[in-house]
Amino acid sequence: MDDLTPRQQKDLRLLAHFVELFCRSRHRASRNGFTESGVTGLAGTTEQLCPECADLMEYAARRLRRCPLKPKPSCKNCPVHCYRPDYRQKVREIMAWSGKRLILRGRLDLIFHYFF
Repeated sequence: MDDLTPRQQKDLRLLAHFVELFCRSRHRASRNGFTESGVTGLAGTTEQLCPECADLMEYAARRLRRCPLKPKPSCKNCPVHCYRPDYRQKVREIMAWSGKRLILRGRLDLIFHYFF
């Protein structure tokens, strides 16, 4: 994490928060297959992820570290798509599902991140 800028760390923490919520709610049945990932504690929890979600977080961290753009824009405004199409679709699904739940729970600060 030391090689990431503060903005990149913030983006990765936000993605980790969304993935943890998604995994905890959607992949609860596979609890025995959960693993400790190097980036799972980014959202401020000690939640463990299923192998599929842990793989997604590791992939996201690798792609963020290799971003060729300096300074890196936010992903929604980026002209270069870093993620493969299957990972990009999975992130869209996770963000849509988790975002609705977080806003319904009163996490209005996430709306600020969406617009800025």
